[in-house]
Amino acid sequence: MDKSIRILIVDDHPFFREGLRNVLSTAGDITVVGEAEDGEEAVEKTVALHPDIVLMDINLPKLNGLEAMDRIHRACPGTRVVLLTAYDDEEQVYHAILAGASAYHAKDVDPQQLVETVRTVSEGNYVVGNSVLTEEEVGTWLLSKFREFGGALALEGDRFFSPLSPREMEILRLLVRGMSNKEIAYYLGISHQTVKNHITSILGKLGVSDRTQAAVYALRRGWVPLRADTEEES
Repeated sequence: MDKSIRILIVDDHPFFREGLRNVLSTAGDITVVGEAEDGEEAVEKTVALHPDIVLMDINLPKLNGLEAMDRIHRACPGTRVVLLTAYDDEEQVYHAILAGASAYHAKDVDPQQLVETVRTVSEGNYVVGNSVLTEEEVGTWLLSKFREFGGALALEGDRFFSPLSPREMEILRLLVRGMSNKEIAYYLGISHQTVKNHITSILGKLGVSDRTQAAVYALRRGWVPLRADTEEES
């Protein structure tokens, strides 16, 4: 049998934590290794226990779920986070996945569906709505939703640092907006080859292999203006 999936449950209501523990304990391949009742404790216990997955309410005392998730990802990059909420809609899901969640469910999710989500996330995939997405597919989904909703979630840390030159950052932002190399060249008044050279440099500096990964990298670090359509069109 494969090793058990190790889970940390985070919620400020003991009754709800108990319910989650009971649901997850019915699965022979899942082990609850700990519980936390606020965002700060969630970070501390993740560092101490190194769970595979943190199953966490988004509304928590001290640190909310998004802030706690950001700190967890910095301290324990291998730990994945499934966020739970009392309500959800497509834009809420978009911001949660953009911030780094691997899945996002309403708290009234069917118990068996939650168990399947844990298994899916443990395999390195994402759960968006009723769909299972790979890393590449979730990147494409994020880009499509950014162009629909606009905006990037502001988190602390390296969102304020970029290894890119001002021209590379300009090209990256146009790439996120969906422009082709040819369109970027026309928009900036530079050659197509110059755009290609800049994009090659961007990929190398960010350590990614393609345009989609570069765009998602920029989105997740808040390097993109709040709304693409507020940029000056000229």
